[in-house]
Amino acid sequence: MVVPVKNVLMTVVNTDPKCFWLTNYLETLLVQVWYPMTVATQSREQKKIIIDYLLKTGTDLKNMPNELPAPLKLISVGYQLNDFGCRGVSSMETAAIGGAGHLVNFAGSDTMPGLCMAIDYYKQPLAACIGTSVPAAEHSTITSWGRDGEKDAFKNMLTQYPEGIVAVVSDSYNIYDACEKLWGKELKDIVASRKAPPGKLVVRPDSGDPKKIVVEVLDRLAKNFPPTKNAAGFKELPPYIRVIQGDGISIESLRDILENMTKHKWAATNVCFGSGGALLQKMDRDTQKCAFKCCEIIVDGKPRPVYKDPVTDQGKKSKQGRLKLVRQNGKITTLTDGQGAEEDDLLVEVFCNGKVTKTFDFGAVRTEAEKGMVVPIFDVKM
Repeated sequence: MVVPVKNVLMTVVNTDPKCFWLTNYLETLLVQVWYPMTVATQSREQKKIIIDYLLKTGTDLKNMPNELPAPLKLISVGYQLNDFGCRGVSSMETAAIGGAGHLVNFAGSDTMPGLCMAIDYYKQPLAACIGTSVPAAEHSTITSWGRDGEKDAFKNMLTQYPEGIVAVVSDSYNIYDACEKLWGKELKDIVASRKAPPGKLVVRPDSGDPKKIVVEVLDRLAKNFPPTKNAAGFKELPPYIRVIQGDGISIESLRDILENMTKHKWAATNVCFGSGGALLQKMDRDTQKCAFKCCEIIVDGKPRPVYKDPVTDQGKKSKQGRLKLVRQNGKITTLTDGQGAEEDDLLVEVFCNGKVTKTFDFGAVRTEAEKGMVVPIFDVKM
């Protein structure tokens, strides 16, 4: 579930006095939950940014789920931030855990281990696929044709994948010529023949200043693919052509790009994003200040609250006594020193004396993550 920072997320209580050391022994292993929860948090924050700009630039997301057939309902938001991070993490286990964290919020991913983890550990049915990718060129599949063969390489992608979405990296040599001359003139008829939705060409720049290059690419494409204006007055390319920015995407650059698009009157629906290192790797335990501390011990049969409170850093003061996570006046907060009624505690037992006592399926995790979003995208049956 979505919980504000500086609240208790997990408590561990020793049930055998002979193993009094066990709770702290497990700290190193259990505190590693910092990683997937940080990925999921940053991913969710980026979804909020995307939704904000979609609404700001005229996309009618509230009506869209009612108007589109089920397979297309997630396209507007669920595929606007795609996971490109598998190769940029420290291990395949990291890719699995972090990739699953991103899939809590989005449906687009090239990180297969994340999907496998959701299937293997969170009872996600294989048939109800929660993460998908699209046919996509990368630089070697374009440059292998040679500089003079770039047009043929582009055409090959369109003909090999004549339906649905196909993404083509277009900056191998000259992104501006690729947009205006190759896509905009020489291959225009083939591009325009794709049946949308969902059929579309997605042009991918992969170099330059992300904030500037996205607008420049949109402007160049607009010369031969005339945009229309939506009800809010923002420009939208024809539905059969879009742009994906997959280079240099972070929570900071994402906002900068969308703000610059807004400034130049381009609707956010024209662009989707791919994020790699910044999505799955560029973070640490201090990003959300995740810590595991002793809060109570039993001495001579009596509980004693335990806490730290360093004079040099008040931000490191820890919580004391038995802790409960409760909802008070509509807000989630942590009660200390055993306060509050047991039935009000939002924390639930998941493990006791060697047995897993509660499990969660991936759909339930997604449903919890959607609470509080302006426009939920995972509230439909696929």
